[in-house]
Amino acid sequence: MSNTSVLVSEFVLHCAIEKDKMTFTIVALAFIYLVTLFGNLMVIIVVIVNPHLHNPMFFYIGTLAVIDMVNSTNVIPRMLAVLLFNATSVPYGPCLLQFSMVYYLSLAEGFLLSVMACDRYLAVVYPLRYPSIATNKMVWLSILLMNIYAIAILTPYLVFATELSFCHTNVLPYCFCDFVTMIHISCTEDPRHLTLLSSTTIVTGFGGLAVCILSYSRIIVAALRISSADGKRKAFSTMFTHLLVVFLFYMPLIISYMLPGFGVQLSAEAYNVLVIIAIMVPPMMNPIIYSFRNKEIKSSICRLCTGKRTTPVSQ
Repeated sequence: MSNTSVLVSEFVLHCAIEKDKMTFTIVALAFIYLVTLFGNLMVIIVVIVNPHLHNPMFFYIGTLAVIDMVNSTNVIPRMLAVLLFNATSVPYGPCLLQFSMVYYLSLAEGFLLSVMACDRYLAVVYPLRYPSIATNKMVWLSILLMNIYAIAILTPYLVFATELSFCHTNVLPYCFCDFVTMIHISCTEDPRHLTLLSSTTIVTGFGGLAVCILSYSRIIVAALRISSADGKRKAFSTMFTHLLVVFLFYMPLIISYMLPGFGVQLSAEAYNVLVIIAIMVPPMMNPIIYSFRNKEIKSSICRLCTGKRTTPVSQ
């Protein structure tokens, strides 16, 4: 092929799902989306309206709920439109925007999960020093750094995406716009693209996962020192569920993004399953794991649903 760049005005999404599984897939996606929206929106509302929840831990939980809700809204409605109405054509600009949001929100959530793990580590291992370290100012600074971090890593992807030329096809064998599939269908052969993918996945994926595992490991060691059997059970139950969400988020993304970077091309079906698990399951599970098992949030939701007003904090 010549080096002349071939510009495309749109991409065509080819969401390959067998006809006998189409109804189940649509119902499952709609269910996941509604549960995700309801759960995360409820968390955001109670964190905002209840002054008792205006502290670092709940600010992080509220921020996670916002990321999860936006992430699901960025992906699932487009998939439903493709499956229900055969709306497969996506203009070039919105396609780049969608994959940018997927990467940006994934990076932000990975950073936030690491910060939340460190926050719990400080609260459990250094309870006396925790109030002086985990201030509201520190929370907003970490959220600002989270956005700077995500934008800094996303920027090279956007630059490389605009360099891709598509001289064979503009059909993306996927249910939504994605950088890896764009590379696979493009006729631009530049090793920098896959090198960027593998290197950033190793640094952000394994780095964030290592922080989470290390923090929760220290928490488990502290939990072993608890004399109460009930206290140990609650601590281990909390750590197990938190680590489950962390692994559900990190492992599929690490596998799906790192292997193509090393030249291992996954089948379309395997890649779809891995990324969909990482993008759709944690946002649905996070309100249950991080919020609805929390006594303060459960009581706030009960007061919100029954119409009882939350007593404001005395000044």
